[in-house]
Amino acid sequence: MTNDKQVTWGGRFSEGPSELMKWFGESVSFDWRLAPFDVAGSKAHSAMLAKVGLLTEAERDELHAGLDELLNEIEEGSFEWNANLEDVHMNLEQALLKKTPAAAKLHAGRSRNDQVATDMRLFFKDACVKLGETLE
Repeated sequence: MTNDKQVTWGGRFSEGPSELMKWFGESVSFDWRLAPFDVAGSKAHSAMLAKVGLLTEAERDELHAGLDELLNEIEEGSFEWNANLEDVHMNLEQALLKKTPAAAKLHAGRSRNDQVATDMRLFFKDACVKLGETLE
């Protein structure tokens, strides 16, 4: 069972959403495709956090290693997606927290909206490159 603190609504309400609302709000069944872009964005963000002194170089390296492991699991098909965690971002965040406590610092200076916008931009940029290659 998913800990209520692991979900986006956790800690704000005394009860969780109904099963219908969980089903309606779940997006991991299709946004898992954003995982490589979420990993890339998290690696860039952690590099910035280390550069400004909010992460140590060791923490940055732990995060990068953990993110690489997660991406390998996803590419191999062994990553266990959890629909109760709602989306790709929460799935990766919770999996990364199991690998390194430094993952708790990854949200410094970055909102969920920043994450989504970055992932979508990288996804569409990649799609345009692939489309261009196909048309050549």
